[in-house]
Amino acid sequence: MSAADPRDPQGLQITIMGRNFRVSCKEDEQAGLLEAVDYLNRRMEEIRDQGKIVGLERIAIMAALNITHEFLGAKVGGDFDMASFKRRMTQMETVIDQAIAEQAKLF
Repeated sequence: MSAADPRDPQGLQITIMGRNFRVSCKEDEQAGLLEAVDYLNRRMEEIRDQGKIVGLERIAIMAALNITHEFLGAKVGGDFDMASFKRRMTQMETVIDQAIAEQAKLF
């Protein structure tokens, strides 16, 4: 994986499976994107190395399916759904922020 100058307004240069891409990315999101590129590249290489799937496009699709399955199945013990938990936390933060704003008007 390689990266262009982070201040480059044209985007970030990344490499996946030996192919170079330039992607648009905010400077404060570059570290996360580079981590995602690393993860995707490793997953695609694992699929390629198993030798059951041939062709970059098919490897990419299988990697996308596997990663999506992991994401949707992300659970922390029992029936705890992390995505649902995060959504509920965001909703609770909004309600708390609104309540605090209303209290501030009293003083």
